[in-house]
Parts: sequence; C-alpha cells; structure tokens
Amino acid sequence: MVPPTTTTAPTERPLRADARRNHEKILQSAREVFAADGIDAQMDDVARRAGLGVGTLYRHFPTKEALLVELLRAKARAFAANTRQALESDAPPGDALRAVLMANAELMAADAVTRQVLAGAGRQLWANLGADRDELEALTADLIGRARAAGAVRSDLTSADIGMVMCGLCSSMTSNAPGFDWRRHLELLLAGLQAEPASARF
Repeated sequence: MVPPTTTTAPTERPLRADARRNHEKILQSAREVFAADGIDAQMDDVARRAGLGVGTLYRHFPTKEALLVELLRAKARAFAANTRQALESDAPPGDALRAVLMANAELMAADAVTRQVLAGAGRQLWANLGADRDELEALTADLIGRARAAGAVRSDLTSADIGMVMCGLCSSMTSNAPGFDWRRHLELLLAGLQAEPASARF
C-alpha cells in the first residue's frame, strides 16, 4: 500500500541580508517619491533615489500597484496605531476621537499618494489592504461607539462618516486657493461631529 502523502504550504523564505537592505532602501525611497509626487510617480524615480537598478526594484515589487499597496498598508497601520493609542488612553472619548483625526490628518498632509487614494484616485488600492484596513475600521468603529455612548458626538455618527470627513479634508490639503487652510477645515468638520445640545434638538 502506498503511504499517504502530506502537503505543506510553502513558507516565505527570509531575505538575505543584502536583499533585505535593498528592500528597505526601496521602501524608503518609495515613501519619499510617492509622498512628494503622488500616484503618478514613476518606478524609475524610486529606483534612482534608492541607488538601485530598475531590475532590482522589480524583483522586490513586480508591479507599481504592489509597491503602492505596501506603502498604503504601512500608512493604514500608522492610522491604526494612533487609534489604538487613543483607545488605550485616559482621555474622554470625544477628546480621543478629536486627537486621532488630527494626528491622522497630519500623516495625510505629508503624503500625496495617501491623499489621492483616500480622495478616490486608485481607490481599489485601499480595498486591497485586507486585514490592515479591516483592523483600522474596527478600531475606528470602537472609538466612535465610545464617543457616542459618552454623548460627545452625534448619535448617528459612523466609521463611514469618518472616511467622508478625511476624504473632504484631502481637497483642502491639495488646494492652492487663497485662504484655504486644511487645519481650519478640520476644526469646522470636528465641530460638525459634536453632539447637538438638547435645546437644539426637535
């Protein structure tokens, strides 16, 4: 009788030290290039800034989309870390939510590609973040739930509303119109999220 065979899923082999260094060079270069030039930045520019050949870049990231997803995954983790820190803090839930939105807005302001993706360009890239996106959404929903329970924000506020707030804020960050100040815009948006006083309700 032939003995049964077993199959095991292939494991990802760790990178050699030189390949690991190149990988980090690529990511650092890509963060700088895409933060400055946005989604239209070229892979050649990333390789040049990293001091590597284009072939080396494509061995690590076979497509531009793969590289962008990796950058956005790191950004989603940073957003989530800010949200988790707020949940673990002793701040009142309304203040914690305000602090998170301000901290994450600062991250967006320094990164053109994140602004563009959240505003709708290449939206499918954000959808490809999988577990990192899901964790961010869950943490955001938890923080909003606490703020609602504390009566600090509108009773109908949801995590989807936060996405719209941040998307709208991206337009202020990219506008050169006189008097446009994204921090002022954010203050107005935050005021709109606050719970209405009892006297103002129908």
